[in-house]
Amino acid sequence: MTHTRVAIVTGGARGIGAAVCRRLASDGMAVAVIDLDAATCKAVVDEIETAGGTALGVGADVADESAVDQAVRRVADELGAPTVLVNNAGVLRDNLLFRMSTDDWDSVMNVHLRGAFLMSRAVQKHMTEAAYGRIVNLSSTSAAGNRGQANYAAAKAGLQGFTKTLSIELGKFGVTANAVAPGFIETEMTAATAERVGVPFEEFKASAAAQIPVARTGRPDDVAHAVSFFASEEAGFVSGQVLYVAGGPVA
Repeated sequence: MTHTRVAIVTGGARGIGAAVCRRLASDGMAVAVIDLDAATCKAVVDEIETAGGTALGVGADVADESAVDQAVRRVADELGAPTVLVNNAGVLRDNLLFRMSTDDWDSVMNVHLRGAFLMSRAVQKHMTEAAYGRIVNLSSTSAAGNRGQANYAAAKAGLQGFTKTLSIELGKFGVTANAVAPGFIETEMTAATAERVGVPFEEFKASAAAQIPVARTGRPDDVAHAVSFFASEEAGFVSGQVLYVAGGPVA
């Protein structure tokens, strides 16, 4: 019997994270669903278990060093050493620069960048010991710049530099690091953005689709499919890459 890989997905309770959890479970991995509140992870965990998979819900703030270390330790104890990590946890605090508070900046940096750093540092020990690992970081097309998102764009661009550096440092240990950069994906987050700009979500999606070559908006499963590829054993010669899942070319 082959050893079951253990995957950790941050921000796994909803949206893209939940789709990634379900996909990696269907790929045969045991999945640790990490989100701020363990209770919110229950639906995804139940869904995976009902389908015959193995999952564990863990409450942790990825920006909190001791919470991250405890969470990773718990996953290792209960599921086994994690060798797949998907850094998906994220928040939006959109505003134009002159209106953006320092807290708006810090909270976005802390969750996206500090969180990915803390999680990767905690998990790489297990990966290097196993001489095998897959790290997938969620970037965004916003990394190229997006009005009202100085914080988010900077964090998502930062994740690309972080990914490339990890691929260089960890490659000799059998660990790859790649980034998936989604475009417009239908989630609670994009629905909240539509609400913020005062446009009905269906209308918001339609205007987005009009700009996308494949003429539709993305779904969480579209992103999960790309993550599944990077997380697979067969993708061992692909590292330091940024894959745009955006329905067309991204300049």
